[in-house]
Amino acid sequence: EAYYDELDLGKWGLVPVAQLDSYKGLYFATFDPEAPPLPEYLGEMRWYLDSFFDRCEGGTEVIGGVCRWVLKANWKLPAESFGGDGYHVQWTHLSSVRAGFSEAQASKSTGYGRPVSPGNGHGVQCNAAGESSSPPVPEILAFEKEIRPEVERRLGPRISIVDPIVATVFPNFSVTRATSSHLRIWHPKGPDKIEIWLWAFVDKKAPPEVKEATRLNCIRTFSPSGTFEQDDMDNWQECTQTCRGVVSRRIPVNIQMGLGHEGFDEDLMAWAGDARFCESNQRAFYQRWADLMSADGWASI
Repeated sequence: EAYYDELDLGKWGLVPVAQLDSYKGLYFATFDPEAPPLPEYLGEMRWYLDSFFDRCEGGTEVIGGVCRWVLKANWKLPAESFGGDGYHVQWTHLSSVRAGFSEAQASKSTGYGRPVSPGNGHGVQCNAAGESSSPPVPEILAFEKEIRPEVERRLGPRISIVDPIVATVFPNFSVTRATSSHLRIWHPKGPDKIEIWLWAFVDKKAPPEVKEATRLNCIRTFSPSGTFEQDDMDNWQECTQTCRGVVSRRIPVNIQMGLGHEGFDEDLMAWAGDARFCESNQRAFYQRWADLMSADGWASI
């Protein structure tokens, strides 16, 4: 009645996406009809996604519901953190590690693991092969040991070099198996606000007790009230607030860690740093963002 039957609903429906495609149960959409198709956009990142979502026959499934909350931070900070920040653990999460929430090797030297950038701004943090990142939960540890031969068989020789544990698909989709198995979307709500959506996931073939242990572990570590999540949120909020200052905006941020100690690795089919503590993935992330912001169209990128 308020519109006097004069509103043309056919012109005011949801805006359709220009492209919709899926990979290993993950759906990706874009409003840009000229954007590259999903296989091209993901490129070599597909193998690294396989290491999270296609480790076992049957793939993975989401368990429990979705956690949603708002964070007063710029979306790029957590996105690049998941994609390449392997060095914050011993500072940010040390109390959680010491309390027994994780087997994270906070005191390890820079020689363990590598940051890997498969292109298009995507970033992956990898353990050295055989280095555990599973939570210290007996049911989960036993299951990981049981399925390891199948994982190695399905993923091939690359998994004997690196074991992906945390990743960001540029720009705002992140996933981790380090401490907690979950995936998340960073929804920008402006320059200083993000709405985070988080789901726990698990291999479909896992027995019920492993699925329940995975769900509970996710809530306890990475959720609005999780031990690790609260540590990270404090960092991202403070970084965003600090960078808004007049003087701060005049000073460049240094991301030179590992500069000159990186290169294309034929075995990994990706650009990779020589050591875990390196900002090569951050440089690739922000270079991709800068290229997109300054481009006239996809043809010029």
